[in-house]
Amino acid sequence: MTRRMYCAKSPSDCSRCASRVAGRQYLTLLLEAAGVPAADAAIRQGRVRVNGRLVTNVHQRADPQQDLITLDNRPLAPRFCRYLLCYKPYAVVSHFTDPAGRATLADYVPIPGVYAAGRLDYDSEGLLLLTDDGWLIHRLTDPRFGHPRTYLVQVERLPDERALAALRAGVPLGERRTRPAEVELLAVPPDLPPRPTPIRSRKSVPTAWLRLTLREGQNRQVRRMTAAVGHPTLRLLRVAIGPLTLDGLTPGAWREISDQELEQLKQSLEVKIK
Repeated sequence: MTRRMYCAKSPSDCSRCASRVAGRQYLTLLLEAAGVPAADAAIRQGRVRVNGRLVTNVHQRADPQQDLITLDNRPLAPRFCRYLLCYKPYAVVSHFTDPAGRATLADYVPIPGVYAAGRLDYDSEGLLLLTDDGWLIHRLTDPRFGHPRTYLVQVERLPDERALAALRAGVPLGERRTRPAEVELLAVPPDLPPRPTPIRSRKSVPTAWLRLTLREGQNRQVRRMTAAVGHPTLRLLRVAIGPLTLDGLTPGAWREISDQELEQLKQSLEVKIK
């Protein structure tokens, strides 16, 4: 039976591609990513070799960037996954379609077949990693792996040390307590592009900016956390996903990630499950 990758939607919604960050992957997947039909049968029939050695085990793995994989003595050329960084603007959904007719990623990113590895709310802004690498999407969104995401958060009033300590230690949200977070009160507001719709403000109520790093992703977690300690969120912008940052992007812009960024991402994923 062919091994399946984790996918942003269902397996049938994902085209096969070889991950550039997962390392060793199932040969069946790599064959499918190269357009080989009946990958299991090709392996069992003795048509596949890895670094010159015959492979007949359908559970065999290989690294498409390190190993020489051949089919019928011809080098295999799998299609590699794509990795994009996108600056999601305010009032845009983190999907490529929306039944309600709101603005979507399709209005900004003309690349089919990629999905967000961790969404942002409609009224949040900032960094999205878009990819068709199902393994990476799973690795970044499964809370067991504790992959960090960093946010700039504008809140009502100036949080005191007690509120900051509560955010760092974790706050109850329903039946769960959030994981410990990294929290910094910024002395100077960050230099950000203006939001199309200004935040609500009251002259009598000051605001403050926090830099907050989480290792989980509950629904609207940042907003619920700051509200729980008495400081509602006014503006929320994600500036980093692990080693990947928003630097160099403007609202609505996107780009392919560099080889150096891919290597940094790969290294950041080589961690033990939390």
